[in-house]
Amino acid sequence: MAELKLRGINKSFGSVKVIHDIDLDVADGEFVVFVGPSGCGKSTLLRTISGLEEPSSGQVFIGGEDVTEYDPSERGVAMVFQSYALYPHMTVAENMGFGLRMGGAPREQVAQRVADAARILELEDLLDRKPRQLSGGQRQRVAIGRAIVRQPRAFLFDEPLSNLDAELRVQMRIEIANLHQQLGATMVYVTHDQVEAMTLADRIVVLRAGRIEQQGSPIELYDNPDNIFVAGFIGSPRMNFLEGVIRAIDGNTLSVSLAAFEGRDLAVRRRGTGGAVGETISIGIRPEHFTESDAARAALTATAQVIEQLGGVSHVYAIGRDGQSKVTIQQKGHSRASNGAPIHVGIEAGAALAFDAAGLRI
Repeated sequence: MAELKLRGINKSFGSVKVIHDIDLDVADGEFVVFVGPSGCGKSTLLRTISGLEEPSSGQVFIGGEDVTEYDPSERGVAMVFQSYALYPHMTVAENMGFGLRMGGAPREQVAQRVADAARILELEDLLDRKPRQLSGGQRQRVAIGRAIVRQPRAFLFDEPLSNLDAELRVQMRIEIANLHQQLGATMVYVTHDQVEAMTLADRIVVLRAGRIEQQGSPIELYDNPDNIFVAGFIGSPRMNFLEGVIRAIDGNTLSVSLAAFEGRDLAVRRRGTGGAVGETISIGIRPEHFTESDAARAALTATAQVIEQLGGVSHVYAIGRDGQSKVTIQQKGHSRASNGAPIHVGIEAGAALAFDAAGLRI
């Protein structure tokens, strides 16, 4: 296995610049996930690592070696795509060993590596089947097995679960996480699904418009986002952003009034020295950080519009007194809220985040 380093990577298609001066280190054995909305450059960046795209400027290092001018086959990486790309006339075993055979590997070596990969991926009973006889999840495991037999220095995954249904996606996420633990391999994984990112990553790299917005562990990004974009992208259901006005400042604590919602002023801890009395800001509150409260002590009172009863949790979609400001409230178990009735909630201490007009954390 090997570490990856990107230095000053830029990529343009004609006059359109899609990657902007990216520097990134991926440690040996680390699982890094690129996440972001469609068009943010995450797949282009992954393809640049693999050699399928040539950077307009910058360097790619794998295992300490500058591979920027190398062909994909010379970089020692294996890529797993959204499409399984299996040969329909070949068996599972033949598909998995195809790359090795084309590289001139001895028959015995091919057979041994295929057997080892099949054992890891629990494909031993399927080696004689053709792709048409497999489920979507089994086909994706074969595609991963084809990468494993090459014993690459790094694995690159480009949205490999996008073609699977919801249940299979959950199963395959677990299998990929187990695979990383077994192999201890360097892995870079692209997805637009922040749940996949939170589940799999040692470190998440959040991209927007070809730039790195923030990187860190899943919990670090969840608890301490640098800006509204990261705060809204990480976490499900999405963080609420409510307009507020700073009424007073006491050291690192802001007293904020939420004009669209009834309730007492919020005490919000600021991270730096930003904010001024009278300034209009955005307050970020995750749906799961609301607590039950009575009307007298409520931090926020809204009118329930739609209630999703999901069994273990409930989601209440409510609206403020201005008729426009919306808030999503997550409650444990079965919600007692009623459509059209007021709902009174508190907020966990320290859970509210403050963002300025530019969307940066205060």
